[in-house]
Amino acid sequence: MPGRQGRPVTIIDVANLAGVSAGTASKALNGRGQLRPETRDRVIAAAEQLGYQPSPLARGLLSGRSYAVGLITTDSFGRFTIPVMLGAEDALGVGQISVLLCDGRGDPIREQHYVRTLVARKVDGIIVTGRRIDPRPPIGTDLPVPVVYAMTQSQDPRDPSLIPDDEEGGALAVRHLLTAGRGRIAHITGPERFLAARLRASGARRVLRESDLGLVADRVFFGEWSEAWGRQAANILLRSEPGTDAIFCGSDQIARGVADALRESGRRVPDDVAIVGYDNWEILAAACRPPLTTVDMNLEELGATAARQLLAAIDGNPAQGTSRLPCRLVIRDSTGAAQPL
Repeated sequence: MPGRQGRPVTIIDVANLAGVSAGTASKALNGRGQLRPETRDRVIAAAEQLGYQPSPLARGLLSGRSYAVGLITTDSFGRFTIPVMLGAEDALGVGQISVLLCDGRGDPIREQHYVRTLVARKVDGIIVTGRRIDPRPPIGTDLPVPVVYAMTQSQDPRDPSLIPDDEEGGALAVRHLLTAGRGRIAHITGPERFLAARLRASGARRVLRESDLGLVADRVFFGEWSEAWGRQAANILLRSEPGTDAIFCGSDQIARGVADALRESGRRVPDDVAIVGYDNWEILAAACRPPLTTVDMNLEELGATAARQLLAAIDGNPAQGTSRLPCRLVIRDSTGAAQPL
């Protein structure tokens, strides 16, 4: 809000209206110093009346903070980083904090360069993200700023890490298929070396055991995160297990390939075979024929939660350990269900 003659409101204007010194006004607005409650309230009321908003530089000088955080990623494609970053920016925007994005490209040397650069820039904290949840080495020890890991986790169990609950995500997908009346369910997924693939398969098997069932062919079809693998695995499955009536896929890319193979074999989706994917990658899931029921990892909420944890750590209340955030099912035509469970 402009002051007299159109100039910006300054801390001196606030101090004059409150009847205190500029130093006292600064302490009151930044929660510093030993001030009487009535003095602090008077300064805050004056600032609100004048519409005083300190500049980022001024806030930094007064508080010793930069009001910026770093976000280091190994996900060069941005498939997982972008939603995490959007969620973090939404949560940090309340406090008008900037996010500095650094792409480590999976190169430890490049990543360490960015760590040094961000620390030199005096960021208030760092969020580390990636495209797989497997534990990774921490970006450093005894860093002068707090660090939170999101969509990845640190090998140090003391570091705060946030990942989707992939085991429950797999359970959610298969539970939905069972409720839709399917009983011969197969699972086609990515490489077994990926923790996420193993957890999703574990959740699927757990729900089937609870219903005294098992996966078709009594195996998980581990392969690649690709449409080509989806087509190949579906063809193998249909030759050996033609009575399969549902396929849970470990990614939306795999599901697109499975849908192609089913259509080419003359099978109708979902009438003959229902499909559930994973990721809720809109560009794939919505354009699939038919549109794909899929598990959403809630990556924006994961990013927002990471940002809130980082803010708490900056304020002296750090979290510890790995937290798993719930996934949700997005129902479309590929399972023939009219509404979410």
